[in-house]
Amino acid sequence: MGQSVSVIPNVAASAVDASKNATKEKPKCKACCACPETKKARDACIMDHGEEKCGELIEKHKQCMRDMGFNI
Repeated sequence: MGQSVSVIPNVAASAVDASKNATKEKPKCKACCACPETKKARDACIMDHGEEKCGELIEKHKQCMRDMGFNI
């Protein structure tokens, strides 16, 4: 008689992979304390030149916040 081999998908591993993709690392500090360097540069630019001329600094600050774990 032949041997029957059943393939059972590894559901637990798939669930773990999905949860890693769904949740990012939790921020280690409050939003007001994150990325002080980019925040200061962004705020100074906005005060001096207006928001419309500071897009690059605004985007750098947003990226820093994302890298710190904030959902921006």
